[in-house]
Amino acid sequence: MSMSFEQYMRDSIQPMRDDLTSIGFTELKTPEEVETALPNAKGTTLVVVNSVCGCAAGQCRPGVAQALKNEVLPDQLFTVFAGQEKEATAKAREYFAPYPPSSPSIALMKDGELVHFIERQGVENRSAGEIADELKEIFDRYCK
Repeated sequence: MSMSFEQYMRDSIQPMRDDLTSIGFTELKTPEEVETALPNAKGTTLVVVNSVCGCAAGQCRPGVAQALKNEVLPDQLFTVFAGQEKEATAKAREYFAPYPPSSPSIALMKDGELVHFIERQGVENRSAGEIADELKEIFDRYCK
């Protein structure tokens, strides 16, 4: 029995989802889930726009994982997957204005408002450790 392309894609990206869900992130898969979660979140919320690209695997997800070893952490952790749940990702990106769509990317929100954003160019040319250091610094600043 052959596997459909859709099933192949779901199976092949599951480990990329697991990189974040296994460390406490909740996936937002529909625009409605995004609308319920992001604007109403109290305190601080980290949102990772996940992606299948190499910089997501090599720098973004490992950098986020390292940052979550910080003493001070965001209250909520959410993720959307660019190229997979397109509508949910588009809805999440509405909260990241004025930044243009970019993936992977990392947003920190406080009481539903964007306070820090790392665009793709801030991911792809840096190490996981450099991304973690930036995130730890913003956690210390905004998540107390």
